[in-house]
This record gives sequence, structure tokens and C-alpha cells, in this order.
Amino acid sequence: MQPLKMTEVALSGKRVLIREDLNVPLKDGVITSDTRIRAAIPTLRLALDAGAKVLIMAHLGRPEEGVEAARFSLAPVAKRLAELLEFPVPLLTNWIEGDNGDWGDMALCENVRFLKGEKANGEALSQRMAALCDVYIMDAFGCSHRAHASTHGVARFAPQACAGLLLSDELEALHRALDEPARPLIAVVGGAKVSSKLEGLSALSSVVDGLVVGGGIANTFLAAKGYAVGRSLMEIDLLKAASTLMEKLEREERSFPLPEDVVVAKEFSAEANAQIKAVDEVAVDEMILDIGPASAKHLADLLAEAGTIVWNGPVGAFELAPFASGSKTIAQAIAKSPAFSVAGGGDTLAAIEKFGVTDDISYISTGGGAFLEFLEGKELPAVSMLEQRAQELK
Repeated sequence: MQPLKMTEVALSGKRVLIREDLNVPLKDGVITSDTRIRAAIPTLRLALDAGAKVLIMAHLGRPEEGVEAARFSLAPVAKRLAELLEFPVPLLTNWIEGDNGDWGDMALCENVRFLKGEKANGEALSQRMAALCDVYIMDAFGCSHRAHASTHGVARFAPQACAGLLLSDELEALHRALDEPARPLIAVVGGAKVSSKLEGLSALSSVVDGLVVGGGIANTFLAAKGYAVGRSLMEIDLLKAASTLMEKLEREERSFPLPEDVVVAKEFSAEANAQIKAVDEVAVDEMILDIGPASAKHLADLLAEAGTIVWNGPVGAFELAPFASGSKTIAQAIAKSPAFSVAGGGDTLAAIEKFGVTDDISYISTGGGAFLEFLEGKELPAVSMLEQRAQELK
């Protein structure tokens, strides 16, 4: 059962409570990336245009629950929302009490994590949130893997509960990529540690036609194959798990290309003396920090023939110029591929922006942990609650 969509609900004249993911990065109180705010705009504008009276819920950072702290205030977010919407968006500080005066047609509630019971999915808090609305709209895919009061509990008690435009689009893109993919389906999974993505790799190994690993994850698999990886980031306690997964992929005849050449250095810095070496020539005092050009070309050729691509994580230390080439080649190959491509995860989004391929990825997910848990085949509690509420209408 799919969640009810906001486009299927009458919003005119209704009190609408919308949960968005507006957890943006700040430096000295200034927003450094408004990507998540921009992603929320279509849902908010649709609710406004429909004639709803809109309250927006969101969190920022990790404040001590129940303690208000100025550095975690959503004030900068309210200001940016107003600029993008060209519409007043006041910040309400006492919103849970309903004591905010006449705030107009749209307002942003102060950080939900200032409220006790939010992260514990407290029933009393959830009911108080639900009492503020006629319709609850969950639009924060990036928070959908958390059963909190503002993402899960309120959906349980609200008179009506549905999915916003962003959440609906995220779910449709991911289902298209993993449940009904155009073949071959290739997954690119990078990052520092196998331990953080082992479940995802195991789940993907049963559905993909090809699995590409990069970063520290690839180093662990190389070590499991018997290669010396020097001082590279690698998880020795997961060598057996890596070997088991490789045996499964080989047994099921799924492609699993490991690097044939790598970029190494003796220090992790932008000034490092980077060298390209064959994968069996890494010295004991060297670190593998990127894939080499031959490996990058091989992977680019593989991606050019894909029908669907799922991308989560860069294949090297792309933030440093000497080790950015591999991730740049992969990003550009995904962008050029005719495949339907879905990319997600914080480092992935940073790589997409850095290499200027934003417009050429079919769908860019705003979720980090939620994106990864979806790949792992885990239930997303907030989505499950929306599905349950939709089922009740049948």
C-alpha cells in the first residue's frame, strides 16, 4: 500500500502541518548550503496555493532535548524560506502551546528537538502536534528512518496523514531503481568503512547486476583478496565478511570489479606526492586514496552500458585535489550515461556539486541515513505509518 499523496487531499481552508528536512549546514549563523530548503519549496508552495494555513516543523543539529539553544535556532532557515517563497514565514517559539497570535498563512515552528519527547516518539507530544492540524504532511525523506514524534507519532494521531511532493518523488525514484530497474542495474558504493554499509552491500548483492565499491570499502575487499594495502584505511575484522560477499557475487555471476590501479601517497594532504601504482605494488608505508585512471576508465565504460545506476559514496578522497580524479570520472560517467540514475548521501551530494553534474543525474536524494537504510531493505518507520494510515481509508 502506497502512502496517500498530498495531491489527493483537499487542503483548502485546512490547518496543515508539514514536516520538512531543513537541517542545513551553518557557519557563524549563516547557511552554507540551502539545498534541503530548496527541495521543500514545491510542497510548501502547493499547500499555500491550495489555500491552506501552513505550519512547518523541522529540526536543526543535535541540541540537548528539551533545552533551547540559540545556535540551534531555525531563525536563519525561516529567513531563507521567506526569500525563496517570496512570502512571510515568521518563526514561532511557543508553537506547541498554540500561543503564537495571528501569524498569517505560513509559519515555521522552532526546532522540534527543543521539545522533550521528540526523539522518544512520545505519545503525549505526538498528540499535541496532531491537535494543531487537520492534515499532516510528511515530506522529510531524510528523517523518515527515525520514529520521532514529528515524523511518526503525529502521523498516527492526525485526522489525515499523507506524503508531500518531495517524499513521494523520493519513494518513486527509489522503487523505480531497485524494484523495477532497467537492466543492467549497477550500484556504486563508496565511503570509508565497510561496517557502515555492509548491510546495504549485502542487500544490493541480491538485486544488482554489478556492484562497484570504492574508498576505504574497496581497500577492505582488496585486503580480503590478498593484496597488501599498506597504511590504507581498512577494517581487518571484516575481511571474512568481505570474502563471503565476494564469493556470493561470483557464485551468482554478478560483476564485482575491484581496482587494478590506485593512487597512493604517504600522507593525507592536498600537498601529498600522489603516485599511480598497480594494485599489487602498494608499499607498506603508503595509503590508497583513489582509484587509478585505468580502473576509472573501466568503470566509466561499465556505467555507459547500464540501464539503472544507484550511487552512494565517492570512490576516493575527492575533497583533496590529488585524489579527486577517480570520483570525478565516475561522476561524469554517471552523468553521461543514458541510465536512470539515483544518487544520495552527504558525500555523494558534495561530489555532485563539486564536479558540476547536478543537472545530469536523474534523481538526487536528499536523504543520507534514510537513503542508505532504503538500500539495505529496511523499513522506514515514517513511511510505514503513512502506508498504515492510507490502508485505513480502504
